[in-house]
Amino acid sequence: MSPSQPPYTTALLAGGLAGTTVDLSLYPLDTLKTRLQSAAGFFPSGGFRGIYRGIGSAVVGSAPGAAFFFCTYEGVKNVLATRRQNALTPLTPEELIHGRKREAQGWVAPLEHMVAASSGEVAACAVRVPTEVVKQRAQAGLHGGSSAAAFGAILGQYRTIGLTGVWRELYRGWGITVMREVPFTVIQFPLWEALKGWGRRRKGDGLDVSAGESALYGSISGATAAGITTPLDVLKTRVMLSKEREGVIPIVREILKMHGIRPFFAGIGPRIMWISAGGAIFLGSYQWAVNAM
Repeated sequence: MSPSQPPYTTALLAGGLAGTTVDLSLYPLDTLKTRLQSAAGFFPSGGFRGIYRGIGSAVVGSAPGAAFFFCTYEGVKNVLATRRQNALTPLTPEELIHGRKREAQGWVAPLEHMVAASSGEVAACAVRVPTEVVKQRAQAGLHGGSSAAAFGAILGQYRTIGLTGVWRELYRGWGITVMREVPFTVIQFPLWEALKGWGRRRKGDGLDVSAGESALYGSISGATAAGITTPLDVLKTRVMLSKEREGVIPIVREILKMHGIRPFFAGIGPRIMWISAGGAIFLGSYQWAVNAM
C-alpha cells in the first residue's frame, strides 16, 4: 500500500485525532466567524464574550465527523486508484515519444481526489450538520449560549412537530452545508495531494512527506478554498440561525435587496485564518498519525 493510502483503521484514528485537535484549538476563531455572519449582527450575537459557547457539541461531533470523512476519503481514493492501475495498458512507442497518454493519465488522479473528497464530505455531514446546528445557535447566544439547552430546545419541539420535524430541524441546512463542503474539498484536497506529490518528488527517497510539510501544504490549500467558498459559508450560517425554516434562495434575495454583495463575505478574515491554521493542524496531525502508525 502506498504512503498516500493508509489502512482504514489508521484513517479512522488519525482522522478522529485531527478533527478533535483542530476544533478545540481554533474554536474561538470559529465563534467570531459565526457571529460576524449572523443576521443579528456581531455584538448582539455576543461580540467577544463567551467565545467558547457551544464547545460541547464540537467535542461530541468533531472526532466522528472527521473519522467518517477520512475513512470514506481514503477508501474511495484507494478503490479508484486500484481500478485505474488495473485498467492501464502499456504505452506504445508513439505514446512514449509524444507523451499524449501519459499527459491524459496525469489528470485522472486529481479527479479521483475530487470524487473521494466529495464522498467523504457527504458522509461526514451525517454527523457534522446536527452538531453544527446546535453549536452555531449556542455561539450566536441563543438558548443562553448552551449546547445542551440548544439541543434540548430542538427535542422539546417533538410534541408539536413530531419525530420527522425534530429530525428536519437537526438537519436544517443539510443542503447548503453539502453545497459548501463539496466545492471546498474539491479545491482543498486535490491541491493538498498535488503539493504532497511535489514534496515527495522533490525529496526523491520514496518516503511520504513529513507532518510539518503536510501542515504547510494543508494551510495553503485550506486558505485558498476558504476564501473562495466564504459566500456559501455565510448562507449556511444564515439558514441554521434563522428563527423559522427558510430556503437558500429567499435568503440570497433578502441579503442582496437589503445589503448588496458585501454580507456574502462577512467573516472572510477569521474564516481564512481559522481554516488556514486549521488546515495546518488538521492535515499536519493527520499526516503525523499516519506516519506514526
